[in-house]
Amino acid sequence: MGAIDLIDILKEAEFATGFTGEFASVASREALPREVPRRRLLLVLFALGTNMGIKRWPAPAAAAHPAGPPHADRGRDGALILSVPCLFNQQMTETDVDLGTVTAPSGTLVLGMAGWIDYWPQVGRPLSERARTSIAAGGGHLHGPEDSEPSAWMCEAIAVAAAADRPLRVRAQTSASPFDGEPTITVLEVDLGLPRLGPDDGEPVQLGDLPVDRCGMVLGDAQALDDFTGLDGQSTDGLADVTYWGKYEDTVHAQFGGDRIPQHPSGHGPRGWLDLPLVEAEAVAERLRTWTREGPGNGLMVSVDAHTDFHRFNRAGWSHPLLAGVIDLGGCPVLGLGWDPGDHSIRHHGERAHGQVYPATLEAHAGEAVLRWTIPPYDPDL
Repeated sequence: MGAIDLIDILKEAEFATGFTGEFASVASREALPREVPRRRLLLVLFALGTNMGIKRWPAPAAAAHPAGPPHADRGRDGALILSVPCLFNQQMTETDVDLGTVTAPSGTLVLGMAGWIDYWPQVGRPLSERARTSIAAGGGHLHGPEDSEPSAWMCEAIAVAAAADRPLRVRAQTSASPFDGEPTITVLEVDLGLPRLGPDDGEPVQLGDLPVDRCGMVLGDAQALDDFTGLDGQSTDGLADVTYWGKYEDTVHAQFGGDRIPQHPSGHGPRGWLDLPLVEAEAVAERLRTWTREGPGNGLMVSVDAHTDFHRFNRAGWSHPLLAGVIDLGGCPVLGLGWDPGDHSIRHHGERAHGQVYPATLEAHAGEAVLRWTIPPYDPDL
């Protein structure tokens, strides 16, 4: 009898038992089709269980797998299984993406961490006041609490002067994520609508650096962002969204209903209901939780997302390849940039505490000032 690869044994065990279905996401939403986390779980379990790790696992030869690419195998049910190295050896092709426009009627533009943007009053002066002070000195990095060491910083942002009377164009350059090959931002660039003193080829002005917030980033008028409602804020319109997902999703759908809600450019997402009054949303969620408690006990995740500004910009970005979405905040278009949790865990985990920070600069383009935030493409050797 010939030798059987361990990965094949693991795949057969999963096919017989479906054990990967017992793994539930800790996130508030699950945007990937079920087959994707199933495949990744098998690969990670194999790498950890054999002590082989990721980089030392050779990809199968192309001749052995005529039905798929050289780094692929097919499970017993025909599902494509990708080997781990393919996630780290994809060509990083840069592209340019137009993200639309924002405005800054106060003359003060801020790029900040979305998970903390409403927290500034709790660690010192309001964001707009801090930003005005910084711009009076030429613009730069803001952090809170103001008198603390970097390791204790919670709020961070970059503040710059911008034209108050016109839309400000926002662009991004992207490269493929090492996590799933999907595009992720490597350069964010904003036209500030103001003249830039000095030649176009002059040295960039260093404004500071920022980590990538796992909750995403937000770009907009500093005055408008003073009123931003964050993660734990109140609904801005008295409405909320209810979503559910997990092992018993199909069973719950048959009994309680709920539409498929695409939360990813692929069209995948959980089931649920959008735009319910808050009281109704909580009642619906409680019915699902009661069913779970009285039935299987676990295997179903339920989320109630009030229509905070944070949730609104996440929702606006569901269909965008970069999870980018624009919302109206105090009459100003504000750009939210979600961040894929898988890409964040590989490239930006630990954020400032682990040195994962990226420079923001003031530069010149065609004689006008440009804000640029540069996040180098992933390098597995660093």
